[in-house]
Amino acid sequence: MLEIFQYGFMQRALVAGLMIAVICSAIGTFIVLKRLSMIGDGLAHIALGGIAIGLFLNVYPVISALIFSVLSALGINSLKRARIYGDLAIAIFFSAGLAVAVVILSISNGFNVDLFSYLFGSILTVNDTDLQIIFGLGILVLGAVFIFYKELFYTTFDETSARAGGIPVEKLNTLLIVLTSVTVVVSLKIVGVLLVSSLLVVPVATSLQVSRSFRGTILSSMVFAVFSVVSGLIISFYFNLAAGGAIVLTSVIVFLIVMIYKNSAG
Repeated sequence: MLEIFQYGFMQRALVAGLMIAVICSAIGTFIVLKRLSMIGDGLAHIALGGIAIGLFLNVYPVISALIFSVLSALGINSLKRARIYGDLAIAIFFSAGLAVAVVILSISNGFNVDLFSYLFGSILTVNDTDLQIIFGLGILVLGAVFIFYKELFYTTFDETSARAGGIPVEKLNTLLIVLTSVTVVVSLKIVGVLLVSSLLVVPVATSLQVSRSFRGTILSSMVFAVFSVVSGLIISFYFNLAAGGAIVLTSVIVFLIVMIYKNSAG
Protein backbone atom coordinates (compact mmCIF):
# COMPACT_ATOMS: atom_id res chain seq x y z
CA MET A 1 0.00 0.00 0.00
CA LEU A 2 2.80 2.42 0.85
CA GLU A 3 4.27 2.14 -2.66
CA ILE A 4 2.10 5.15 -3.55
CA PHE A 5 4.69 7.29 -1.76
CA GLN A 6 7.25 6.48 -4.45
CA TYR A 7 5.64 9.24 -6.53
CA GLY A 8 7.17 12.69 -6.11
CA PHE A 9 3.84 14.49 -5.69
CA MET A 10 2.78 12.04 -2.97
CA GLN A 11 6.10 12.46 -1.17
CA ARG A 12 5.67 16.24 -1.15
CA ALA A 13 2.06 15.85 -0.01
CA LEU A 14 3.13 13.53 2.81
CA VAL A 15 5.93 15.80 4.05
CA ALA A 16 3.69 18.88 3.93
CA GLY A 17 0.84 17.03 5.61
CA LEU A 18 3.04 15.78 8.44
CA MET A 19 4.40 19.25 9.18
CA ILE A 20 0.89 20.71 9.16
CA ALA A 21 -0.32 17.92 11.46
CA VAL A 22 2.38 18.74 14.00
CA ILE A 23 1.95 22.52 14.08
CA CYS A 24 -1.87 22.35 14.02
CA SER A 25 -1.77 20.04 17.04
CA ALA A 26 0.68 22.25 18.92
CA ILE A 27 -1.34 25.45 18.37
CA GLY A 28 -4.72 23.72 18.45
CA THR A 29 -4.20 22.47 22.00
CA PHE A 30 -3.84 26.01 23.30
CA ILE A 31 -6.80 27.47 21.39
CA VAL A 32 -9.13 24.58 22.27
CA LEU A 33 -8.34 24.81 25.99
CA LYS A 34 -8.77 28.60 25.85
CA ARG A 35 -12.23 27.99 24.31
CA LEU A 36 -11.26 29.64 21.04
CA SER A 37 -12.01 26.66 18.80
CA MET A 38 -13.77 28.72 16.13
CA ILE A 39 -10.96 31.23 15.71
CA GLY A 40 -9.30 28.94 13.16
CA ASP A 41 -12.40 29.03 10.99
CA GLY A 42 -12.59 32.82 11.27
CA LEU A 43 -8.92 33.31 10.38
CA ALA A 44 -9.23 30.89 7.45
CA HIS A 45 -12.03 32.94 5.91
CA ILE A 46 -10.06 36.12 6.57
CA ALA A 47 -7.09 34.56 4.76
CA LEU A 48 -9.31 33.96 1.74
CA GLY A 49 -9.35 37.72 1.19
CA GLY A 50 -5.55 37.75 1.25
CA ILE A 51 -5.41 34.90 -1.24
CA ALA A 52 -7.74 36.77 -3.59
CA ILE A 53 -5.55 39.87 -3.32
CA GLY A 54 -2.45 37.83 -4.13
CA LEU A 55 -4.02 36.19 -7.15
CA PHE A 56 -5.33 39.55 -8.39
CA LEU A 57 -1.94 41.27 -7.99
CA ASN A 58 -0.06 38.22 -9.31
CA VAL A 59 1.71 37.77 -5.95
CA TYR A 60 2.33 34.35 -4.38
CA PRO A 61 -1.03 33.85 -2.59
CA VAL A 62 0.39 32.34 0.61
CA ILE A 63 2.53 35.44 1.19
CA SER A 64 -0.38 37.86 0.66
CA ALA A 65 -2.67 35.69 2.79
CA LEU A 66 -0.06 35.59 5.55
CA ILE A 67 0.30 39.39 5.63
CA PHE A 68 -3.47 39.92 5.46
CA SER A 69 -4.15 37.33 8.18
CA VAL A 70 -1.48 38.52 10.61
CA LEU A 71 -2.65 42.14 10.25
CA SER A 72 -6.23 40.99 10.81
CA ALA A 73 -5.17 38.96 13.85
CA LEU A 74 -3.57 42.08 15.32
CA GLY A 75 -6.73 44.01 14.47
CA ILE A 76 -8.89 41.44 16.26
CA ASN A 77 -6.69 41.78 19.32
CA SER A 78 -6.95 45.57 19.19
CA LEU A 79 -10.75 45.38 19.10
CA LYS A 80 -10.72 43.00 22.06
CA ARG A 81 -8.65 45.51 24.04
CA ALA A 82 -11.25 48.13 23.09
CA ARG A 83 -13.76 46.00 25.03
CA ILE A 84 -15.40 44.44 21.99
CA TYR A 85 -16.14 40.77 22.66
CA GLY A 86 -13.66 38.37 21.07
CA ASP A 87 -16.26 36.51 18.98
CA LEU A 88 -17.65 39.83 17.70
CA ALA A 89 -14.18 41.05 16.74
CA ILE A 90 -13.54 37.80 14.85
CA ALA A 91 -16.94 38.09 13.12
CA ILE A 92 -16.15 41.64 11.94
CA PHE A 93 -12.84 40.66 10.35
CA PHE A 94 -14.36 37.36 9.11
CA SER A 95 -16.96 39.40 7.19
CA ALA A 96 -14.34 41.82 5.88
CA GLY A 97 -12.12 39.00 4.60
CA LEU A 98 -14.98 37.29 2.79
CA ALA A 99 -16.16 40.62 1.36
CA VAL A 100 -12.69 41.37 -0.03
CA ALA A 101 -12.57 37.92 -1.67
CA VAL A 102 -16.04 38.30 -3.21
CA VAL A 103 -15.39 41.81 -4.53
CA ILE A 104 -12.06 40.88 -6.09
CA LEU A 105 -13.56 37.71 -7.54
CA SER A 106 -16.34 39.77 -9.14
CA ILE A 107 -13.91 42.13 -10.90
CA SER A 108 -11.30 39.59 -11.92
CA ASN A 109 -11.01 37.07 -14.69
CA GLY A 110 -9.14 33.82 -14.89
CA PHE A 111 -8.21 32.79 -11.36
CA ASN A 112 -11.50 31.31 -10.12
CA VAL A 113 -10.08 27.78 -10.25
CA ASP A 114 -6.99 28.81 -8.27
CA LEU A 115 -9.15 30.43 -5.60
CA PHE A 116 -11.35 27.34 -5.36
CA SER A 117 -8.26 25.17 -4.83
CA TYR A 118 -7.61 27.17 -1.67
CA LEU A 119 -11.24 26.80 -0.65
CA PHE A 120 -11.11 23.01 -0.71
CA GLY A 121 -7.38 22.31 -0.43
CA SER A 122 -5.00 20.90 -3.00
CA ILE A 123 -2.37 18.92 -1.12
CA LEU A 124 -1.44 16.80 -4.16
CA THR A 125 -0.28 19.93 -6.01
CA VAL A 126 2.16 21.02 -3.29
CA ASN A 127 5.43 22.09 -4.95
CA ASP A 128 8.94 22.74 -3.65
CA THR A 129 8.18 26.41 -2.96
CA ASP A 130 5.14 25.44 -0.91
CA LEU A 131 7.26 22.96 1.05
CA GLN A 132 9.93 25.56 1.80
CA ILE A 133 7.34 28.04 3.07
CA ILE A 134 5.48 25.41 5.10
CA PHE A 135 8.71 24.22 6.71
CA GLY A 136 10.04 27.73 7.35
CA LEU A 137 6.83 28.98 8.94
CA GLY A 138 6.27 25.65 10.69
CA ILE A 139 9.66 25.81 12.39
CA LEU A 140 8.91 29.42 13.37
CA VAL A 141 5.61 28.40 15.00
CA LEU A 142 7.06 25.40 16.81
CA GLY A 143 10.06 27.44 17.96
CA ALA A 144 7.81 30.12 19.44
CA VAL A 145 5.70 27.49 21.21
CA PHE A 146 8.85 25.87 22.62
CA ILE A 147 10.34 29.17 23.83
CA PHE A 148 7.12 30.46 25.42
CA TYR A 149 5.66 27.08 26.41
CA LYS A 150 5.55 27.71 30.17
CA GLU A 151 4.05 31.18 29.83
CA LEU A 152 1.45 30.01 27.28
CA PHE A 153 0.61 27.11 29.59
CA TYR A 154 -0.07 29.44 32.55
CA THR A 155 -2.18 31.88 30.51
CA THR A 156 -4.19 29.01 29.04
CA PHE A 157 -5.41 27.79 32.41
CA ASP A 158 -5.40 30.86 34.68
CA GLU A 159 -4.91 34.32 33.20
CA THR A 160 -5.59 36.03 36.54
CA SER A 161 -2.80 34.19 38.35
CA ALA A 162 -0.51 34.66 35.35
CA ARG A 163 -1.03 38.44 35.50
CA ALA A 164 -0.39 38.40 39.24
CA GLY A 165 2.84 36.52 38.58
CA GLY A 166 4.06 39.22 36.21
CA ILE A 167 3.46 37.28 32.99
CA PRO A 168 2.58 39.62 30.06
CA VAL A 169 -0.77 37.99 29.31
CA GLU A 170 -1.91 40.42 26.62
CA LYS A 171 1.31 40.07 24.67
CA LEU A 172 1.12 36.28 24.90
CA ASN A 173 -2.50 36.31 23.71
CA THR A 174 -1.39 38.45 20.78
CA LEU A 175 1.43 36.00 20.06
CA LEU A 176 -0.98 33.05 20.18
CA ILE A 177 -3.46 34.58 17.74
CA VAL A 178 -0.62 35.54 15.37
CA LEU A 179 0.80 32.00 15.53
CA THR A 180 -2.70 30.66 14.89
CA SER A 181 -3.06 32.86 11.80
CA VAL A 182 0.31 31.65 10.50
CA THR A 183 -0.71 28.03 11.12
CA VAL A 184 -4.01 28.55 9.31
CA VAL A 185 -2.34 30.12 6.27
CA VAL A 186 0.25 27.37 5.84
CA SER A 187 -2.52 24.77 6.19
CA LEU A 188 -4.75 26.20 3.46
CA LYS A 189 -3.02 24.34 0.62
CA ILE A 190 -3.47 21.08 2.55
CA VAL A 191 -7.14 21.06 3.59
CA GLY A 192 -8.52 24.37 2.35
CA VAL A 193 -10.37 27.29 3.91
CA LEU A 194 -13.51 25.28 4.61
CA LEU A 195 -11.76 22.51 6.57
CA VAL A 196 -8.66 24.03 8.14
CA SER A 197 -10.27 24.63 11.54
CA SER A 198 -11.08 20.92 11.72
CA LEU A 199 -7.40 20.01 11.62
CA LEU A 200 -6.76 22.47 14.44
CA VAL A 201 -9.56 21.17 16.65
CA VAL A 202 -10.52 17.54 15.98
CA PRO A 203 -7.18 15.80 16.81
CA VAL A 204 -7.03 17.83 20.02
CA ALA A 205 -10.60 16.85 20.89
CA THR A 206 -9.63 13.20 20.33
CA SER A 207 -6.54 13.59 22.48
CA LEU A 208 -8.54 15.10 25.34
CA GLN A 209 -10.51 11.85 25.52
CA VAL A 210 -7.42 9.83 26.45
CA SER A 211 -4.71 12.16 27.79
CA ARG A 212 -4.18 13.01 31.42
CA SER A 213 -1.72 15.88 31.11
CA PHE A 214 -1.26 18.99 29.01
CA ARG A 215 1.97 17.79 27.46
CA GLY A 216 0.36 14.40 26.81
CA THR A 217 -2.55 16.12 25.08
CA ILE A 218 -0.19 17.90 22.67
CA LEU A 219 1.82 14.76 21.88
CA SER A 220 -1.15 12.43 21.43
CA SER A 221 -2.99 14.99 19.30
CA MET A 222 0.07 15.03 17.05
CA VAL A 223 -0.14 11.24 16.78
CA PHE A 224 -3.84 11.38 15.89
CA ALA A 225 -3.24 14.17 13.36
CA VAL A 226 -0.34 12.34 11.69
CA PHE A 227 -2.41 9.16 11.49
CA SER A 228 -5.27 11.11 9.89
CA VAL A 229 -2.97 12.73 7.32
CA VAL A 230 -1.30 9.47 6.26
CA SER A 231 -4.57 7.50 6.22
CA GLY A 232 -6.41 10.31 4.41
CA LEU A 233 -3.75 10.50 1.71
CA ILE A 234 -3.85 6.74 1.13
CA ILE A 235 -7.66 6.71 1.00
CA SER A 236 -7.79 9.69 -1.36
CA PHE A 237 -5.24 8.10 -3.71
CA TYR A 238 -6.95 4.72 -4.03
CA PHE A 239 -10.54 5.95 -4.05
CA ASN A 240 -9.94 9.14 -6.09
CA LEU A 241 -11.29 11.42 -3.36
CA ALA A 242 -10.41 14.98 -2.34
CA ALA A 243 -7.37 14.62 -0.09
CA GLY A 244 -8.31 17.42 2.31
CA GLY A 245 -11.79 16.01 2.85
CA ALA A 246 -10.43 12.48 3.31
CA ILE A 247 -7.94 13.69 5.93
CA VAL A 248 -10.56 15.56 7.95
CA LEU A 249 -13.15 12.76 7.68
CA THR A 250 -10.54 10.29 8.90
CA SER A 251 -9.82 12.59 11.83
CA VAL A 252 -13.53 12.83 12.71
CA ILE A 253 -13.99 9.05 12.46
CA VAL A 254 -11.02 8.50 14.78
CA PHE A 255 -12.56 10.95 17.24
CA LEU A 256 -15.90 9.11 17.18
CA ILE A 257 -14.22 5.72 17.65
CA VAL A 258 -12.16 6.96 20.60
CA MET A 259 -15.15 8.70 22.20
CA ILE A 260 -17.42 5.64 21.83
CA TYR A 261 -14.70 3.34 23.19
CA LYS A 262 -14.08 5.59 26.17
CA ASN A 263 -17.77 5.88 27.01
CA SER A 264 -18.39 2.16 26.66
CA ALA A 265 -15.28 1.31 28.71
CA GLY A 266 -16.30 3.79 31.41
